[in-house]
Amino acid sequence: MNENEISKIVFDAGLKVHRQLGAGLLESAYEECLHFEMRKSGLLIEKQKPMPLIYEDVKLDVGYRLDFLIEKKVVVEIKSVESLNDIHIAQVLTYLKLSNCKLGLLINFNSVLFKNGVKRLINGTID
Repeated sequence: MNENEISKIVFDAGLKVHRQLGAGLLESAYEECLHFEMRKSGLLIEKQKPMPLIYEDVKLDVGYRLDFLIEKKVVVEIKSVESLNDIHIAQVLTYLKLSNCKLGLLINFNSVLFKNGVKRLINGTID
């Protein structure tokens, strides 16, 4: 399964969660519900995946954790904030670099329209 197929499954699962719950809940609630929905697809999902930083050939555990790493190909970061800003994008770009993944999805469940809260980040650029 390629990154675009995976992202479609994640988007559809997120849309279902957003339709059921609406905006305004804690990030952790959306994360649990999204995980529940994505598991139905049979995807390999690593939740709260630790992501070490390599500095001068030394592996450092500095507390980076991906919300989801899907099929070792797609990074998914969940937010429930008033609006996404540059620091959220930078966070996903860092996770893409550390994980060597091509595609990242930044999902803000605290938006009226779900599609307006989803950003695709590919190879360091916003799609």
